Amino acid sequence: MRIFIAFLLGTALLSNWPESGEAAELPAYPQVFIATTYSPPSGNTIVVNAGGNLQTAINNAVPGDTIVLQAGATFAGPFTLPNKVGSSWIYIVSSALSSLPAAGTRVSIADAVNMPKIVRSAAGLNAILTNAQAHNYRFVGIEIRPATGLFVTNLVAIGGGETSLADLPHDITFDRCYIHGDPIVGGRRGVAMNGASVAVVDSYVSDFKENGSDTQALWSYNSPGPVKIVNNFLEASGENVMFGGSDPAIANLVPSDIEIRRNHFFKPLSWITENSPNLWTVKNLLEFKNAQRILVEGNIFENIWVAAQIGTLMNAKSVNQGGRCTWCVTRDLTFRYNRGINLENGFSLAGDASEGGFHALRTDRVLIEHNVVAITMPGNGGAGRIFQFGGGPTNVTIRHNTGLITVAGGFTAVADQAGNKGDQFDFRDNILSKGSFGFKGSGTGEGTGTLDGHFTNYTFTNNAIIGSTGTYPAGNFFPSNNAAVGFVNFAAGDYTLGAGSPFKGLGANFAGFAAAATASSALPPPVNFRVQ
Repeated sequence: MRIFIAFLLGTALLSNWPESGEAAELPAYPQVFIATTYSPPSGNTIVVNAGGNLQTAINNAVPGDTIVLQAGATFAGPFTLPNKVGSSWIYIVSSALSSLPAAGTRVSIADAVNMPKIVRSAAGLNAILTNAQAHNYRFVGIEIRPATGLFVTNLVAIGGGETSLADLPHDITFDRCYIHGDPIVGGRRGVAMNGASVAVVDSYVSDFKENGSDTQALWSYNSPGPVKIVNNFLEASGENVMFGGSDPAIANLVPSDIEIRRNHFFKPLSWITENSPNLWTVKNLLEFKNAQRILVEGNIFENIWVAAQIGTLMNAKSVNQGGRCTWCVTRDLTFRYNRGINLENGFSLAGDASEGGFHALRTDRVLIEHNVVAITMPGNGGAGRIFQFGGGPTNVTIRHNTGLITVAGGFTAVADQAGNKGDQFDFRDNILSKGSFGFKGSGTGEGTGTLDGHFTNYTFTNNAIIGSTGTYPAGNFFPSNNAAVGFVNFAAGDYTLGAGSPFKGLGANFAGFAAAATASSALPPPVNFRVQ
């Protein structure tokens, strides 16, 4: 596989880790990242013009070949990627590649004019699918879509329910592609990423929407990883990206080493009232039900509201979906330097979600740091929660975040730890709005009462809770209003702290956002990250 090992800091493994005063164990960092540098192979070039047979070209290509498709031409699928002998790549590229954005730059809908079209032209599941063990294919500058008016379940299906790691497809990349459902009838899923070492980069994935079912731009449930989702526009009504949701077909599998960076997660506001021909089922922007060693960094999460669920920026929980996955778990999740824009709710973290009475392992080792979250979506029935905790996740660290509520109502956090209390909980150095209720639990008072009633082994210190008059542990701060915090320009949405702010050092580190948004590789691991 074309991967590189995640670097280790010399000070990463400390004998006194966690540091004195920290309540929670920090996550493990991804062990590997997929290398997706554009590096065309040096074999033969196979040109397929309009009217040509793409499947024949794929069948005849040998590793190292490049298949060039005529820009603007339509190729009617489905197309199957077969297993080939050899480890070199087969590239499938647009003839107008030089007119598309350079490698590392995201495409837009306007670039479709320079793309060939792979189209699912009749009722069915896929435009592209894989045989067992298919490997080393890269699609570059291709539009992939259904025929006009056609609903497709999985537009691209990497993997077909393989029951052994050895049979999984692997090393498949979509680079600068426009992958979309039908704008009128929608579609359920853009890319099912159920292979090893699967990547979607610099692409535009949109119009995956359905009434009555979960939909995703990108989805994975039967991949061991690594998985790379970097610098894409991602639009879907259910969950823009989800891991889990079905029990893995491979025993003991947990999708691992997941990189989600520099993407724009987006739901159009028109979906709130759009009712012809469908009212789309809207849930969350990002969801984990079974995944580990995850890095979510430098993304924009825009627009989420209450609909089929409460509507969150991120919903992370452990779920044994169908009763067979007792090993399912979400753990070792690092979420940092992300922006949440126009949200009705922020983060939901649950332990063993126990859906349908089936139990999984408890969510464990989550770090949420240096994020900016704006709860500004009005009046859709949502509670306006910056954080929500339930079901007893363990080893949760929430530090250096800026979370602001600008609409009526709202909570700093809600705790409803039915069954298990949250254990090893570290909440520090944040600047957060109180809203109407502050840090409030089911059946407990704001602040210390909720912490004592819903968490064990917790640390809650050095936080600024704007507008709160509740009772909290010593060592926290309670500015009376937003002006007292000292934001540079709160009204204009600039939540940087001014030079005279008494809370310098709290909240998100805005200097890190630029690096997270432009870095070609991930930033260094958090201080004292856990070596796996």
